[in-house]
Amino acid sequence: MKKIFILTGEPSGDKLASEVISKIKKKRSDLDFLCVGGSYLEKLGIKSIFDQKEITYIAFTDVILNFLKIKRKINETVKEILKFNPDILFSVDSPDFTLRVAEKVKKINPNIKTIHYVAPQVWVWREGRVKNFKKFLDHILLLFNFEKKYFDKENIKNTFVGHPLLEHKENVKTSLSNIIDDNKKIISLFAGSRTSETNILLPILLNFIKLMNEKFNEYNFIFHATDQNKDLIKDEIRKINFNNVEVISDENIKSQILSNSIFAVVKSGTVSLEICNAKVPSIIIYKMNFINFFIVKSLVKTKFANIINIINQKEVIPELIQKECNAKEIFRSVVYFLKNPDLMKKQINEINNTLDEIKSKTSSSSEASKVVSRYLST
Repeated sequence: MKKIFILTGEPSGDKLASEVISKIKKKRSDLDFLCVGGSYLEKLGIKSIFDQKEITYIAFTDVILNFLKIKRKINETVKEILKFNPDILFSVDSPDFTLRVAEKVKKINPNIKTIHYVAPQVWVWREGRVKNFKKFLDHILLLFNFEKKYFDKENIKNTFVGHPLLEHKENVKTSLSNIIDDNKKIISLFAGSRTSETNILLPILLNFIKLMNEKFNEYNFIFHATDQNKDLIKDEIRKINFNNVEVISDENIKSQILSNSIFAVVKSGTVSLEICNAKVPSIIIYKMNFINFFIVKSLVKTKFANIINIINQKEVIPELIQKECNAKEIFRSVVYFLKNPDLMKKQINEINNTLDEIKSKTSSSSEASKVVSRYLST
């Protein structure tokens, strides 16, 4: 029986991995799986060797403070993978964890094929990493076509599979009347998938809602949560007693809520592409402590945080980062857009033109599953 070990480091990677693996499982029933994952892989009946939350760190200082714990988890994961002895180690995103594990595994057992989904953003920072990847990666799956040149240069096998957040997905229609007031317009809010992000951004977004409610009464505010942070968000909302705020974690309902939104306030990251694909105008927000921001600022090569802005080399989607990421600035920016519909149309038009350039013709998870399946056949 062939074996696959699935290695993820955060909820978004867990979700991406589950979409690929579910397609493989539909075609192959003769496979054995083990993982480091979360709720999405768990729903596929795949056991995780430990709770993914134990290795979900975002900031440099978080990593430094938990260095010994992370190192122990890396070594523990390597040990479990070697014990499982898979044919394929399928790692997804979170390169500072997953690729360190993959490198150690490959060094000890070169017979294990290593496939990594979501190439590290070497076009943003640390381009020199690519040379090292060649030593331990058999194949890398790219979300953007322009990334190929970085890996072709080092003769690393790679495949452009497209971005999963740009796929059209058919959702089962669910009535939203018991969730939101039909007479009010929806503004979607994204406070991040990691607890460390939510702890910083949630108070800012709640203060933004307060400002909006003082001036307007026609909006519903919907937090798009994960299974990991939904209770945290709900607990904070209860303290304020809002009557026009909801928290949704069901993927199908979140998708419908988003498609019915007139605007979105979004944590910087890959989720912003999902908002773009839904043709919802938005702004980007992000905040971290000063030390982390100083380190990031000194390392990154790009002027912008959002991929749409990076590709266009201009601010198509406004970015409120660090000191600008506060309730008053968010309020000011959102209200400005809401009062200028032509500005929202212009943003969506520019986004659509950009997405046409970076979309794959097929499903990202389908293309990724094809590559993994080919290695199972060798």
